[in-house]
Amino acid sequence: MPRPAATGSAVAGMTMVTVGAMTANLASYLLHLPASRWLGPAGYGEFASLLAAQLVLAVPALALQTVVARETVHGSGAAELRRLGYRCAALAAVLAVGLVPVVAWALDTSVAGTFGSLVTAPLLVLLAAEQGLLQGRGRFAALSVVLAAAGVAKVAPAVAVLAAGGGPGAALLAGAVGTGIVAAVAAMIVGRGDAAPERDSPSTPGIGAVLRASQVQLALIAMTSLDLLLARMVLDADAAGLYALGAVATKVAFWLPQAVGVVLYPQMANPARSGAAVRSALTVLVGLGAVLVAGAALCAPLVPLLVGDAYAPVQSLLWAFALQGACLAVLQGGLLSAIASERTSLAGVAWIGLAVEAVLMTTVASTVQQFVAVAVAVAAVTAAVVAVLAVRAAGPAVRGA
Repeated sequence: MPRPAATGSAVAGMTMVTVGAMTANLASYLLHLPASRWLGPAGYGEFASLLAAQLVLAVPALALQTVVARETVHGSGAAELRRLGYRCAALAAVLAVGLVPVVAWALDTSVAGTFGSLVTAPLLVLLAAEQGLLQGRGRFAALSVVLAAAGVAKVAPAVAVLAAGGGPGAALLAGAVGTGIVAAVAAMIVGRGDAAPERDSPSTPGIGAVLRASQVQLALIAMTSLDLLLARMVLDADAAGLYALGAVATKVAFWLPQAVGVVLYPQMANPARSGAAVRSALTVLVGLGAVLVAGAALCAPLVPLLVGDAYAPVQSLLWAFALQGACLAVLQGGLLSAIASERTSLAGVAWIGLAVEAVLMTTVASTVQQFVAVAVAVAAVTAAVVAVLAVRAAGPAVRGA
């Protein structure tokens, strides 16, 4: 029976990718614990803002992975897709270097620290090309290993540097070295699975395909990071540090369900299965989001025990930060379907939401509570609109898909 088999395969894939992603995310979240203790609220606020800037500049990597996975489903060969990855990595390197003084000025951080953060971008692009090949081929066990290794290799050197007394920039630079090593190892893993001869697709994807996907991913990543960056600019140093810690719950609720999109994305790129895949993804994301928000509310009393009494004011707001992340996860599911079907105009809704959030946070919000209230409201409305439009665009589910 094809449907139970397909369902079982999807569940197995989600399980494997979840294990890898959870390992990577757990390592990332554990980085925040020593960083918050060793750097203090003001220093940790700088560290978190640099991480947010790094995430924004990693957009080409996220976009490249989705394009490579989609084109792999459509029959493109690994060699031509890797060449695309090399070109994108070169552009990301140029962009990163050019933005160092701008970001340092905007976030009031050192030039050396900002460089340590942004230099990771081209290395993430190279890694993303290999992850896209694994994703498009449905090699989720290998993808799980790469995801876990990337997370650990990025965090472990950073923790070591912080333990030795290094600052935010040196820690982030050490993490970049770990990312580069994993990108090289991932290429070897992908190569070992190249048993079948490659075939050229009728139309080779170019930089334009990545740019179209990038504006979708940029809208999403900007929505996950804008509040943190604006908190650094608008709030005082201690309040920005408090918001940065609360935003960890947002990241947990946003990244934890990412296996859903990773596994169902190849089906979204297949016109015969797109409708069913989009509906399944959004349904699962809403359910997981509800569980994570409840979990955040239950775990809130642990905040002072884990990171100290200085962060106690965040305790009562932890569920709201998690709700923001859950809404953004649903938004991600809808936008992934837009990339898979090449209907990237759907990102316009997210860009509008981003503009509204920026205006409200710079004109109305002035406290941690007001910042998170604005973030939750905008994320919820934007996710709802995008989800409805994505389901309509995907069309009816195909029987037996």
